Amino acid sequence: MDVIDRLLSVYAVTGIQALTIGHIVMLMVGSLFIYLAITKKYEPLILLPLGFGVIMTNLPLGDLLGHGLFEQLYIPLETEVFPLLIFVGVGALTDFGPLIAYPYSMLCGAAAQAGIFIVMVISVALGFTLAEGAAIGSTGGADGPIAVWAAIRLAPHLLGPIAAAAYSYMALVPLIQPPIMRALTTQKERATMMEQLRPVSKREKIIFPIAMTVLVGVIIPEAIPLVGALAVGNLLRESGVTDRLASTAGNEMINIITILLTLTVGVTMQAETFLVVATIQIMVVSLLAFALGTASGVIMGKILYFLTGGKVNPLIGSAGVSAIPMAARVSQNEGRRANDQSYLLMHAMGANVAGVIGTTVSIGILIALIS
Repeated sequence: MDVIDRLLSVYAVTGIQALTIGHIVMLMVGSLFIYLAITKKYEPLILLPLGFGVIMTNLPLGDLLGHGLFEQLYIPLETEVFPLLIFVGVGALTDFGPLIAYPYSMLCGAAAQAGIFIVMVISVALGFTLAEGAAIGSTGGADGPIAVWAAIRLAPHLLGPIAAAAYSYMALVPLIQPPIMRALTTQKERATMMEQLRPVSKREKIIFPIAMTVLVGVIIPEAIPLVGALAVGNLLRESGVTDRLASTAGNEMINIITILLTLTVGVTMQAETFLVVATIQIMVVSLLAFALGTASGVIMGKILYFLTGGKVNPLIGSAGVSAIPMAARVSQNEGRRANDQSYLLMHAMGANVAGVIGTTVSIGILIALIS
């Protein structure tokens, strides 16, 4: 009996007796993320730490958010520190030249915001408040930092599922977008070759982030933090006198913050709070928001194709979402699939950068109107 009692006592302190079906489901989800990162190479910098965070937090009795490192890491996540620092790094890695050279791509970035507003309405119809619906709609850009920022401002209690949805779909852009792009375009449209963009001067590249910050800041003050973070990172890159800072922001800093942010987001995906009706609804409508944003961008691309007499490839419209630079790469890949002489990357980057600005401005407007 002593042996049996001891075995039972050991069993009692293990996590085996607390393991539930929900934990097993989430362990499978985390493993799937890691599989997609390693085997399919779908944004491994995001999916791998995210997936491992999901696995860690769903080992029973772990309670990683309740103490220690992850409790402390959640503080800069919910206080906007992580998303703003990420955007400084994004700015340091981003070339606004394609947008400056081809300003019409701003129309694709604007059109792709339709998913945010449509899903906001759908979310309200499902029983969420207007502020919650706006935060959920922010996932339509498939941009983790923007979605985190929107959730913090509008619905902080939904930060976990919204961040999880945004980062998940951000990583799965190459899987989600192509079927939508092919369904809405013809082979002839996808094969369209576009003219090379004009050279953009250094002066233009320096003026642009400053002018953008001033213009957006005057019209939509709520958007200043995120737009300003993007702009200062870009100015470090383009000024030519802060190469060390630009390199640090675009490499070491953004890499460190990405690890900490995605791992912490993964740790928030606990079975007890994640596998509930509200979270499942958020995941479903977030996917819808992203799909609608992609579709509306492609439709705007088709309109430009018609208005220019076939000079614009509609595929660049799908890059109007703010998942930078993944969406632009998908546009390039789909264009090459239809015509191996087609090079859409720079045009698509113009739409992609416009999408980042458009999503930030859209969320800024919603915050100003709702909060």
